[in-house]
Order: sequence, then C-alpha cells, then structure tokens
Amino acid sequence: MNELDSLVAAARLDFDAAATPADLENAKAKYLGKAGRITELMKGMAALAVDEKKSRGAAINVAKQGIENALGERRQALADEELAVQLRAESLDVTLPGRRRAEGGLHPVSRTLERIEAIFSSMGFDVADGPELESDWHSFTSLNNPPNHPARSMQDTFYADVNGEDGIAYNLRPHTSPMQVRYAHQHVKKHAAQFEAAAADPTGQLKAPEIRVIAPGRTYRVDSDATHSPMFHQCEGLWLGENVSFKDLKVVFTDFCRTFFESDDLVLRFRPSFFPFTEPSAEIDIQFQAGPLAGRWLEVAGSGQVHPNVVRNMGLDPERYIGFAFGMGPDRLTMLRYGVNDLRLFFDGDLRFLSQFR
Repeated sequence: MNELDSLVAAARLDFDAAATPADLENAKAKYLGKAGRITELMKGMAALAVDEKKSRGAAINVAKQGIENALGERRQALADEELAVQLRAESLDVTLPGRRRAEGGLHPVSRTLERIEAIFSSMGFDVADGPELESDWHSFTSLNNPPNHPARSMQDTFYADVNGEDGIAYNLRPHTSPMQVRYAHQHVKKHAAQFEAAAADPTGQLKAPEIRVIAPGRTYRVDSDATHSPMFHQCEGLWLGENVSFKDLKVVFTDFCRTFFESDDLVLRFRPSFFPFTEPSAEIDIQFQAGPLAGRWLEVAGSGQVHPNVVRNMGLDPERYIGFAFGMGPDRLTMLRYGVNDLRLFFDGDLRFLSQFR
C-alpha cells in the first residue's frame, strides 16, 4: 500500500470514529482543510519536474476523491442515525386505538324546546321569536299591566341603561308574553285584506285567519334557588279567533302534556289564579298516575282567556276575537322529564352532568 492509499485509509478510519457532525468536520479539516494533508501534498508538487507533476497530480486527485467519498458516506450515516433516533422518539403504536374527540350533544333544555316546538307545530301552531331586550310597553303595559300596578312586583326584572323614544326604560324581558302582541300585529298586517273583509261582512260568515303561535325563549327575573334561575326559559302560547274557548285550552294542553311525557295516564287540573293579561286565569297542574312522581300535583303552566285590553292592544276587537294564552317553563318540564331536582345543574356548565344527555 503506497502513501496515498494509506492516507485514504487513515481518513476513512478518522471519519468512522467521528460520533457527531462536528467531530466529522474537524476530521475533514485534517485532510481537506487549508492546512490539511491533501493541501500539503499539492503544495509539494512545485518542486517536481513537469512529467512528474502530471502523474503525481493525477494520483493525488484520486486520493482526494477517495477521501471525499469516505466523508460523504460518513455524513450520510450520521444523518441516518439522527433520523432514526428522531423517529424512535416520535414513534406511534399503530396497534392502539386512535384518540377520538368526543361527540357533542344538545343541551337537555334545548332538547325540550325542540320537543315543544315539534308537538305544537303538529297542532298547527307557528313558532315565533322576539327580542330579549324589550320595551316597558311590550313587557308590561300592552299586557294590561300598567305602571305602578302591584302585579309588576311579581316580575322584578333587569333594566338596561337605555331609554326608548318615549323615555321609558328597556328591560330584559321577564317572560315571552310580549310576543302575543308583537306576533298579533305582524299577523294582522300580513292578512290585512282578510281582516278588513271579515270586519265589513254583514253576514259574519267571512272569517279572518286565526292567530295560533308559541314563543319559546330566554327570560330573566331576580330569582335564584333550586327551582329558579335569574336566566330561565319560557314558552308562551296564544290561540285567538272568533270561537276559541277555554275548552280548547284544556284539550290542547292536555294533548301536549300527554304527548310530551309519552303517557296517557296523566291528569290535568286548572286552579283559579290571577294574571293581568288573562281573565279568567288558571294555574295548570299535572299528576302522574305511575312512576316516582305518582300522586303528586305539579305546577307546569299559567293560563287563561286573553284579557280584552290585551286584545285591543293587538289591534283587534275584543267583542269579536277571543282566545286563550298560556305560559310554561321548559326548564321545569326538563326537570320532570329527566328526574333532575335542582334547576341550577342545567346552567353550571358541568360536562359530567350534561354529558349524560348526549
């Protein structure tokens, strides 16, 4: 083995001994750097004859190429080792099941609202939505509840720091009852020609379209305990026409309750009560005949014949148009349907509780 072959072999041994890229670069400088062995050999050619320079230069170039090849091989080997270490550190066991994101679900109160809307829609009721920030007139006065009326104390509400054009403050609505008047105005305007024709008909045979609507939504009052929340839900119902009676209210609400709770063994009773916007008025109680709640009377809604003053505020003649209204709490219905005894659990945001209803 001549001098140049020994040089290539020595370089390969040094390169193989390099454990890191930095060590390899140091070993490279020993052979291919400005002061390296190959550079020294090239400088020594200056003292040679012309013929010797040619053969010597060719031999040195072959040795240089061999060293560079050995250097490239070691660089690739170090890169492969580094990649292998990285892959081992980031390896995945493909035999394990993947991590799946849990599927979400509707809130139990949302399920109840959807159920209520579906049942009443099947009875021909529209579903209406209105503003949660209401004027005093819509929240109280239009519903036969004028300023300073004692009944307002039962519905203490949250007032916003804004005033209407008439200077009356706006509030977070304490019930969805304002939608009675709002929807009636829209309904009368939409069917104005039919209402005018019915009013002008001397025979009384022409009938204007009935108002049949429910209005579910969020409401606000200053209550907070196991069965009350400052924010809660209410569903207002209204059926107004020329021949709508309290009997229709009993039939409609009985059918709703039996469908909602999927039980024909359900009894309803109507207890006399007072609401400014209905006269006569009644609380609606239900009694299950079987199950954990059997035998107990449970209040689920307030109801009554729409007060003539409210009918007038709808822009209609109370001598001709009569009907009933009711207001029920979807939160209370949700508690009864799922056997929950504390309303606050629905709004605490505890996923351990809410995930049960997915």
